[in-house]
Amino acid sequence: LMTRAYIRDPAYLRHKERTGVDYWGIGMLALWVGALQVMLDKGQQEDWLGSNFIRWCLAITVVGFIAFLYREFTAEHPVVDLRVFKERTFATGAFLMTVVGFGLYGSLVLVPLWLQLLLGYPALQAGIAMAPRGLGSMIAMPLVGLTMRKVDPRKFLAAGILLCAFTLFQFSRLNLEAGYWDFFWPQFIQGMSLGLLFVPLTTITMSLISKESMGNATSLFNLTRNIGGSVGIAMVTTLNARYQQANINRLGEHFTPANPAAMGLLHQMQSSWLALGSGPGRAGQQAVAMAFGMVQRQAAMLAFVQVFLLLTAMFLGLVPLILIMKRPKHGPGEEVSLH
Repeated sequence: LMTRAYIRDPAYLRHKERTGVDYWGIGMLALWVGALQVMLDKGQQEDWLGSNFIRWCLAITVVGFIAFLYREFTAEHPVVDLRVFKERTFATGAFLMTVVGFGLYGSLVLVPLWLQLLLGYPALQAGIAMAPRGLGSMIAMPLVGLTMRKVDPRKFLAAGILLCAFTLFQFSRLNLEAGYWDFFWPQFIQGMSLGLLFVPLTTITMSLISKESMGNATSLFNLTRNIGGSVGIAMVTTLNARYQQANINRLGEHFTPANPAAMGLLHQMQSSWLALGSGPGRAGQQAVAMAFGMVQRQAAMLAFVQVFLLLTAMFLGLVPLILIMKRPKHGPGEEVSLH
């Protein structure tokens, strides 16, 4: 009701001929995006393609997506005009935003899990430890907006990607002895890198889009970010769980009677439990359980490191794509529209 009362189309849209609503396009879009979101959300829990439910979701996603493409390319007035992807700068920018969303939301999920599961942070303290990221973005975004009219925004974009890759690499160097400040500075710098990323990426991507197509292009741009985020969250949680299991197997191979160091540690743990009053049999079981807990914790730590290294490589791989994008057409003294 508020939209109908106060929002008005601009003049260049107001005089366009009114057309019917593409209900088929809207329905197909909702169908395949909805099935994709459910599949990504439940995939790890349901063991991905080992589940009939996930296979059905995948089939609906693929069929719905193909039907959606056919409808939008053949409809006279499509709800989403996909022809905007013919512009290479927009297509590249949308792809970059997808990967940025992948890395952003993926790391946003990993850090609190790391803090709570491995370092024992309560939920509130883990949330407070995430605050530096927002602080860095709050500082960087206005500064980038003020200075971008004088500098090629592609340079800001490249700096943002490299800085974000650097912070992801810094996360991969942490261990189980990391403290609050070891997380503070990488997150603060990552927040600044996101400020360097989002404003220039939006500006460059939308710079060659006509005003008539701006609403459609903006919707697609935001959709790519959300899909990238959904895929990122699903992939990092899945990879983290699989890497952890593989690491447990790899580390467990060294915990055998043939390893004097492992047996010495096990006997030391058993002696500690005996000193606390446990019987010989019970103390042996407790020592084994304690040793397995150590293996699990180290395996989980290694899994986080491996995922962060993967995200680092992914961001570094984006840098050459910036060369494909065209510089926005504005002079040193002109305003840069963020659309």
